[in-house]
Amino acid sequence: MGVAAKIAPSMLSSDFANLASEAERMLKFGADWLHMDIMDGHFVPNLTIGAPVIESLRKHTKAYLDCHLMVTNPLDYIEPLAKAGASGFTFHVEVSKDNWQQLIHEIKSKGMKSGVALKPGTPIEEVYPLVESENPVEMVLVMTVEPGFGGQKFMPETMDKVRNLRQRYPSLDIEVDGGLGPSTIDVAASAGANCIVAGSSVFGAPEPSKVISILRKSVEDAQQNS
Repeated sequence: MGVAAKIAPSMLSSDFANLASEAERMLKFGADWLHMDIMDGHFVPNLTIGAPVIESLRKHTKAYLDCHLMVTNPLDYIEPLAKAGASGFTFHVEVSKDNWQQLIHEIKSKGMKSGVALKPGTPIEEVYPLVESENPVEMVLVMTVEPGFGGQKFMPETMDKVRNLRQRYPSLDIEVDGGLGPSTIDVAASAGANCIVAGSSVFGAPEPSKVISILRKSVEDAQQNS
């Protein structure tokens, strides 16, 4: 058996006015993590949530809050997010070429799990040093759409990156985010992804629990067949 399947509904697709009840609903439906998209309006054009919202949500849930930082200066967010109760902190490789070692150190020293994300156009080789470092990231997030907005179409060409990562690092948490749902999950799972972020496909479904179990089963089946 490989690394555990983790299904992370993307709260960007939830009803922000009822974030606590939406979180509770997703956990009841079988979610492992809650994926929180933090955007600064600069690294990506959209502006979403920050530490105050994470802090508010943390008062209502014990869930693993998987925070994806689409921001230009991730270092500025480490302390506020740690204080707010973030569980995982994933920064983008494109903005951290000079200070990724410091980022990983600070994230872990504040008790959060460190991850690195890359956009569809970024070569996978750019994250290798971060996974192979003495103090490595614990997860790689391969964006399967251009970051910044929900509801985009899955980009199958990004699966080569997932395959490369899985061959190179059999026990690494590999997350995929963007356009994942029942029609695209098998491609991602067979490439080796085990952490699945899904927004519209879960929140827009008549029975979100069914979608979550389809995603999980696909990851588990792919691992058994590999």
